[in-house]
Amino acid sequence: EVQLVESGGGLVQAGGSLRLSCAASGFTFGDYAIGWFRQAPGKEREGVSSFSSTDGSTYYANSVKGRFAISSDNAKNTVYLQMNSLKPEDTAVYYCAASPPGGGLWVDEYDYWGQGTQVTVSS
Repeated sequence: EVQLVESGGGLVQAGGSLRLSCAASGFTFGDYAIGWFRQAPGKEREGVSSFSSTDGSTYYANSVKGRFAISSDNAKNTVYLQMNSLKPEDTAVYYCAASPPGGGLWVDEYDYWGQGTQVTVSS
């Protein structure tokens, strides 16, 4: 059974940092791309960043470039999202998801989803 479990969310002041983790199980980690998405109240889910271990490709939404960094630990089947210089507009539920290799920032590319972790940035 494919499982994706996010952790690391919380409440932080603007300008602060958080590191989200996505622990994956039930599939061969290296065969999938892992993406991070977020959904704020009343808004559509949007892609934040993705990583494909097959070719090392990474993608970032323009809104987070230079502030967020995605990385992976294949030995732990875990993908991380380091979020720095957080802004109130980053407040959302953050989800990780898995897609076939090459997945980018489109929701429809992803087959498996975690339950999400709340990130709240206060001003």
